[in-house]
Amino acid sequence: MHKKTLIRLATALLGSALLSSGIAQAAPTASAGTLKVGMEISYPPFESYDGDKVVGFDPDVSMALAKALGDLQVEFVDTRFPNLILGLNANRYDTIISGMYITDERTKQANAIPYAQVGASIMLRSDSTARPQQPEDLCGLKVGLQQGTNWINQLKTVSDEHCSQQGKGPIAISEFPTTAEASQALLSGNIQAHLEISAAAQMIVDKARGRILISSQKALYPQTLGIYVKRGNTELLEALRGALETYKKSSEYGELLKKYNLEPA
Repeated sequence: MHKKTLIRLATALLGSALLSSGIAQAAPTASAGTLKVGMEISYPPFESYDGDKVVGFDPDVSMALAKALGDLQVEFVDTRFPNLILGLNANRYDTIISGMYITDERTKQANAIPYAQVGASIMLRSDSTARPQQPEDLCGLKVGLQQGTNWINQLKTVSDEHCSQQGKGPIAISEFPTTAEASQALLSGNIQAHLEISAAAQMIVDKARGRILISSQKALYPQTLGIYVKRGNTELLEALRGALETYKKSSEYGELLKKYNLEPA
């Protein structure tokens, strides 16, 4: 048998032995031994800075998956939300784990693995006389959202189809670079309502100390959050998918969802 063939056979047998013995093999990443994760680190409770440390639901998930992939180190690459998929496809990082919904538009650009579910909440200043429960109740109001969120187009549809047909004023949509800026605009009166992911909305309300409330009684526009991987990087995609499926069966995953007011995917 040719020497190169013997080497390839020995390598394959060693890999099988490692897998059968339960020893994880490191997944293929751009930098050996490191999983680079793209996220916008200004979006609590999903990701934010606590001093120099990145904390939140997505960092916790990232570190759990990196460990399952072979005790990889995690490097977080702070990127503005609208540019995350562009950065992924430019090989700035291996994956996106950043509270990003799975949508048809996004899955045309990258592959996605479901890892949690969430809905939206409508927030108002506590002194507001309005109490919108549904998107259709936002006709005639100034509504703020973070730039790049999927709800923007959905609210435009409600405004164009429902509000106009009912003879009500349109929904005046304002986009902000970060959710913190949208919250500040709400407090200052520049907008009248703020639409945000339920988990983040509750944190905003808690920090506002009575100045902001959630008016909607149930989660709106239920969505699935996805871990994104560049198209063509099948090996990493399948490695992450397998690691996530194992993680979902653990008590740690359930506890994490409960902590952040999220649902399993």
